[in-house]
Amino acid sequence: MEKLFSLIYYLIVPLVAGFVGSVFTTPAVSTWYSGLVKPWFSPPSWLFAPIWSILYIFMGTAAFLVHESKGKKGSAFWFYYLQLAANTLWSIIFFGMRNPLLAFLEIIILGILIYVTAYRFYKIKKLAGYLFIPYFLWVVFASILNLSIVLLN
Repeated sequence: MEKLFSLIYYLIVPLVAGFVGSVFTTPAVSTWYSGLVKPWFSPPSWLFAPIWSILYIFMGTAAFLVHESKGKKGSAFWFYYLQLAANTLWSIIFFGMRNPLLAFLEIIILGILIYVTAYRFYKIKKLAGYLFIPYFLWVVFASILNLSIVLLN
């Protein structure tokens, strides 16, 4: 039963971070964001929520696997929670503050934090590190999209 509660906790934490970000994102998507010039490769707005939901579930699963691991965790969870905070902060900066340039600078930091978290998780439990690969790749894509929005607007 303790493992089940642990799993639920580790799944809920990133989903809550995503929800907090969505509080800033949702109102801006149909207003401010829709008025921006976006590059040809920009996905439709409806696609972001399902992709992020999957990525948050991967993050939570990875954190649970590391938590359940017998290995030394060191600063792995410190980086995990820091990258979650940076993830939420990006939404606040980009959508809430409507500042794509500052958001671009922040997403670079987020990408570094994701990479470090993935590496540290991998050292503890390989599958946990692998679960961060789609997230890292999506943030690289989001960085390119973010920079394109800066340059086009």
